[in-house]
Amino acid sequence: MSLRINDTAPNFRAKTTRGEIDFHAWIGDSWALLFSHPKDFTPVCTTELGYLARIEPEFTRRNTKLIGLSIDPVEDHDRWAKDVEETQGAAIQYPLIGDTDLAVAKLYNMLPADEAGTSAGRTAATNATVRSVFIIGPDKKIKLMLTYPMTTGRNFDEILRVLDSMQLTARHKVATPVNWKQGEDVIIAGSVSDDEAKTIYPAGWKSPKPYLRIVKQPQ
Repeated sequence: MSLRINDTAPNFRAKTTRGEIDFHAWIGDSWALLFSHPKDFTPVCTTELGYLARIEPEFTRRNTKLIGLSIDPVEDHDRWAKDVEETQGAAIQYPLIGDTDLAVAKLYNMLPADEAGTSAGRTAATNATVRSVFIIGPDKKIKLMLTYPMTTGRNFDEILRVLDSMQLTARHKVATPVNWKQGEDVIIAGSVSDDEAKTIYPAGWKSPKPYLRIVKQPQ
């Protein structure tokens, strides 16, 4: 089953480094960032886990929970977490899912549904497509999907920027332009008529083209 933005994120139960969870119940009324790894003790992923451990307070401030996944047992995750703390200078507080039966990877279309076997004997190369990021809203809908190659570290500063945009546009009828950052001008959504926009933005807007209506970021 392929997944698309605005699909309901598949629910699952799984063992994690913080105990067993029901994914939807674990999300609760928060946003969630689910990010996956092809195998434990891989170099690029080690740097990613450490960086997220350092900036987790930024996600907490945005009401967003972090959860990782790797195709290895939870016991291996616990040992890997010690390496992360030693080499990256940050202790992992968020849970890491042990996906030894490949069930969650298949559920999220990161591996083929008919992929045989378990994590035993698999290499990072055979799990290369398990390098995805999903942002899921409090409504349990998928808001973002990204998949990276194994040799390219993910840009989680960009993920924070996208999260800011999505949370802003969920509250207000606006969209954010190219390279937008918090506090910069935004665009009135195309679904808003000019008459409605006049009510929302009585001071008016800049409009170099009728379809491009620029206003200050609402608070």
